[in-house]
Order: sequence, then structure tokens, then C-alpha cells
Amino acid sequence: MRELELKYGCNPNQKPSKIYTNDGRDLPIEVLSGRPGYINFMDALNGWQLVRELKRATNLPAATSFKHVSPAGAAVGLPLDDTLAAIYWVADIKEMSPLACAYARARGADRMSSYGDFIALSDVCDVPTAKMIKREVSDGVIAPGYEPKALEILRQKKNGGYNVIQIDPDYAPAALEHKDVFGITFEQGRNELCIDEALLSDIVTENKELPESGKIDLLISLITLKYTQSNSVCYAKGGQAIGIGAGQQSRVHCTRLAGNKADNWYLRQAPKVLELPFVDKIQRAIRDNAIDLYIGDEYMDVLAEGEWQKVFKVKPDVFTKEEKRAWLDSMTGVALGSDAFFPFGDNIERAHKSGVQYVAQPGGSLRDDDVISVCNKYNMVMAFTGIRLFHH
Repeated sequence: MRELELKYGCNPNQKPSKIYTNDGRDLPIEVLSGRPGYINFMDALNGWQLVRELKRATNLPAATSFKHVSPAGAAVGLPLDDTLAAIYWVADIKEMSPLACAYARARGADRMSSYGDFIALSDVCDVPTAKMIKREVSDGVIAPGYEPKALEILRQKKNGGYNVIQIDPDYAPAALEHKDVFGITFEQGRNELCIDEALLSDIVTENKELPESGKIDLLISLITLKYTQSNSVCYAKGGQAIGIGAGQQSRVHCTRLAGNKADNWYLRQAPKVLELPFVDKIQRAIRDNAIDLYIGDEYMDVLAEGEWQKVFKVKPDVFTKEEKRAWLDSMTGVALGSDAFFPFGDNIERAHKSGVQYVAQPGGSLRDDDVISVCNKYNMVMAFTGIRLFHH
């Protein structure tokens, strides 16, 4: 099949819509369930490239959670400890494969942004991963294959309307890619840059001790950025992205946005949050929203309006700013990648507040010395990669 008609484009008024190949080859995908749309395929194909590269760079199963052509989370299949299993709402799942762990991490890093996501998996979807996907609000999944029982589980989702796409893992696109804007065709060479540990060899800070765990997290952050709408930065820790800032015009706004997401990820692990007394059988999305309010500055307003009875069995104590700051000060070993150079040291100052210890960025700013100086002030390790990762 060389052409697939879609219901409509980005919006319902954009018709006709289809995907097709121009090189005489068949499409490398097969729709096994549902009817994916234009944005679904944009997420699926970008997500597939991301997890394929993560798998190649780390030799671990990988997963990503995509929303509107940028990842909300990305991770490799490292085991979950009890705390992560609790905040990702998978503690009740007895069988967790490496691939399932990867998706739990990718989905769990920013659950609000992942609501209604499109999933990409680097490996054949197994039953534990399918069971996890079935109970989340999601638009679809792309993978190189599906175990028969896993496919049966996924086909039951949304009364058979859940989008399940299988992609040929051996498919290699043409070296040139094209994009039409306002009737004008753009052509460029595909971004085939291989992101590996060699990019981290030029360490420019006084501290040059980059452990293996830091290397893995920096690779995860850089590969994630390669498929994130620019400007973008990515915080990573423990084999997963924990905060992604995408599509901002100012780099420091990316750093703040992603840093706030990383802070929320860590605040959810605080004992005060883990012990919140939710009402029985609360919907997952409502619970996630309640946690986001609880750890944010808006919680006092919610308490004042008396809304807590709808969510909690008893009124929780306020999580004060002082308590939150004290907890965040215990977060360490975070990696930070940037798709272009940091123009000012203020980005590093903000990153420090979220426990960043390892940094990878292209370098090349007129103020590189200032950025290096701020890193040295906090004993960070920073590598200049010499490569930019803009994605549009």
C-alpha cells in the first residue's frame, strides 16, 4: 500500500488528507486497529524515530509519550523502585517487563501532559505493556510488532477504535526530506546525526567526572531533544526524561518550564504527597490534577473554595513553600541537555535549583565563559557537543 486516506488534516476543515510515498515503495506501516489521523501519524513517526535511537544508544527497550509532535516523556526500560511505582500508579501491576517499565517512566514523568498521548515503543509490545496502556487515556501506539495476546488487549480499547500501528523496523527513508509551506517546497538532508558518548568527550568545566549514569541521562536528553519542537531543553535522571520544555522562543523560558516539570516530578515523591488520602475509586485524571494543584501555589485557593471534599477523605495539610524547597534541595544528579547553546548563565542558575549536575549543550555562545563559570560555581560537569538539534 503506497497511500492511506485520512479523515482530515490537523483540523476538521483541512480536507482532503492522506499519507503516501513518492519513491515507489509501499508505506512502512500497517494499521492493525482504529483509524489514525494526521496528528496521530506525526506523533507516531517522530516517536518511533526517538525510541529507535534510544534503543540503539543504550541497548535498552525504550518508550516515549508524544503529544502534538513533541514528547511529554521518554525513557529506557530500567526497573522501578517502590517510590516510582507508586507515583506512576503501577504498584498494583505484578508483572513489569523492561518495556513496560520504559512506558511507565515515559508516561509517568508528566502525567498531565501525557493525557491522550500517542505511544511509541522500540520493541515488540508485550502483554504487561499492553495491560498498562489499556487503562490509560491514550490515542494510540506504534511498535515494530505485537504479541498476539497484547494485540488482542489493545484492540479491546475504545471499543475497537484504539489506534494500533505496526511499523517495519527495517524501513530506511530517503536521505532528502521535503516539507510544503504555503505552496513552497522545502528540501533538506535528513538529520541522521548519531548521538553517542563521543559527543560528551569535550568537557569544558573544572569538574570532569562524568559517571556512566550521567552519560546515559545526557544521551536520553539529547536524543529526546532531537525530536522536540525547538527551542527546547530536557532534564533527565535515572534513565528517563523528567522535564521537557518545548517550543519556547526564549531558551531561559524553556529551562524554567522544563525545570518546573522536573520539580513536580520530584515533589510527587515527597512523603506528604505519597500519603494524600484520596477518596475511593477516584478517576486517574482527577487524581493527577489534584496532585498537581496540591504541589502548586494554587492549592490554597482550592482549599478556600471547599473543593477538597470531592477528592480527599480528609483535608490535607498545606504543602508549604518552605517544605517544598527543603525537599527539592535533596534532588541531585540530574542531567540537562539543550538543543542549542545557552546564551547566558541564568539558565544554569535555574538548572541548579532542580538538582542539575551534568550538562550537555553545543557551546558557541559569546558568553560561553560566563556559562562555564556558573557551572564551576556549582561544581557541575558540562560537555560541549558542538552540534545543534533544532527540530521544526
